[in-house]
Amino acid sequence: MTHLEEGQKAPEINATDQNGEPLKLSDYRGQKVVLYFYPKDNTPGCTAEACNFRDNYQTLKEKGFSIIGVSADSAKKHQNFINKYELPFPLIPDENREVIEAYGVWGKKKFMGREFDGIHRETFVIDEDGKIAKIYKKVKTKEATEQILKDFD
Repeated sequence: MTHLEEGQKAPEINATDQNGEPLKLSDYRGQKVVLYFYPKDNTPGCTAEACNFRDNYQTLKEKGFSIIGVSADSAKKHQNFINKYELPFPLIPDENREVIEAYGVWGKKKFMGREFDGIHRETFVIDEDGKIAKIYKKVKTKEATEQILKDFD
């Protein structure tokens, strides 16, 4: 598992979004990026986190942030999730886990006494120069934006 640290250059993303449009991290140079990884569309925690970013989208945008979500769900599931909750930002359908593994967020998880492999809920803030400014390993789904703004206000 890759272990990334703050201050390190963020791994390049060369993927497509939910519409099949190319999405490269390098296209976001000059702005801050909230790159958030989450386990699954339409689950309670993931929905709360996405809606928190949606509800605070304008504030984040005004402060120079772009938002990109990543999970291993399909493009169709992402599109349905976006439509259902009116999400104003792209989601990367990383079914082959290239981005997920490059950022080191795939690994052992425990839930209800059971251990399994899956996506860890983590958020990376990438600065204007493409470096990792902050890594959030303990994301509060209903306060995701507040966690970021507290550190970048």
